[in-house]
Amino acid sequence: MTEIRGKDKQMLPPKPIRVLVADSHEMMRSGLAIFMDVFEDLELVGEAKNGTEALYLCAQLQPDVVLMSLRLPPSDGLLITRMICQNYPQIHVIILTSSNHIEDAQAALLAGASSYIMMEISVDDIAESIRAAAN
Repeated sequence: MTEIRGKDKQMLPPKPIRVLVADSHEMMRSGLAIFMDVFEDLELVGEAKNGTEALYLCAQLQPDVVLMSLRLPPSDGLLITRMICQNYPQIHVIILTSSNHIEDAQAALLAGASSYIMMEISVDDIAESIRAAAN
């Protein structure tokens, strides 16, 4: 907690981690938006349905973390990851995917992703991954 000193001592809650979700599937974006509401320390600041929107929203919103699909038509999530990491080094990218191919994980990490997580993990584990990336 952040402490403000002065005439009246106040304790302010820590700022939430600002998250942008990028996925081509509306159902996935909606599900992740609902998931974000469960955790007080996570704040959904935007949703992108493609790579172009993800890049635009990174520039406009400056999220702490981008939770992104590996497949992000019309471009590819690896290219968008690389561009985000090069242009906005303060933004951390997490790839959330159904692909369990080691080559995809290696390529994502080489592109600059902070982590590569499978969709099958629990929402608590996704939240922990977001917290770890932000810190």
